[in-house]
Amino acid sequence: MCIDFFQTEEDIGGKDGVNLMAKKIRNSRYSEDWVPVQSVANSMIVLETGEKVTGVKITPRNIFILDYDSQQAVINNLKNFYNQIEFEFWLVVADRPVDISVYLSQLQLLYNQEQSPAIKRLIMEDIQKGNSFVRNNVVDTEYYILFKENNLDLVHKKIRLLINSLSSCGLSASQADNEDLRVVLDNFLNAGMHTEFGTVVVQE
Repeated sequence: MCIDFFQTEEDIGGKDGVNLMAKKIRNSRYSEDWVPVQSVANSMIVLETGEKVTGVKITPRNIFILDYDSQQAVINNLKNFYNQIEFEFWLVVADRPVDISVYLSQLQLLYNQEQSPAIKRLIMEDIQKGNSFVRNNVVDTEYYILFKENNLDLVHKKIRLLINSLSSCGLSASQADNEDLRVVLDNFLNAGMHTEFGTVVVQE
């Protein structure tokens, strides 16, 4: 995944800013110092320049279970949607780690309470399958459309435009929240691995 919404000279103060950033990076052990992010707040990544990066999270939909004509209708609507967007945007695919510990605990309780050997065997198969997911670091794949904007009124206008336009394509979307944006940053900075040290974002 490639994100370049914070990588222009203007974002870091022109050529003087580039030189300052290069010096800062040479003296740092953290990849976060490559990224001029100030905080994540109010469903936006706030850059050091004051610009905001935000967007929508799209609910995945498998269109290939639809008949051919329905598939083509969704694809054509998406083509029209992309061609009508009049501002710069980024399509981002991010992996979010799946936490199924609560689900596994509930299965274990059911297993302990169940009397029927046949049902206990079925529950145990589910527990073993869940444990295999945990061992293999199973993730949810999430899809975002992000953009960069300074004006808050335009931010809200673009969010509404994206949500309504995607709805006309048969896709459900909502504004990406703080946690979603942190997942995007974790994917960019740490190859999808969640870390707590040297963090680039502030907690609310």
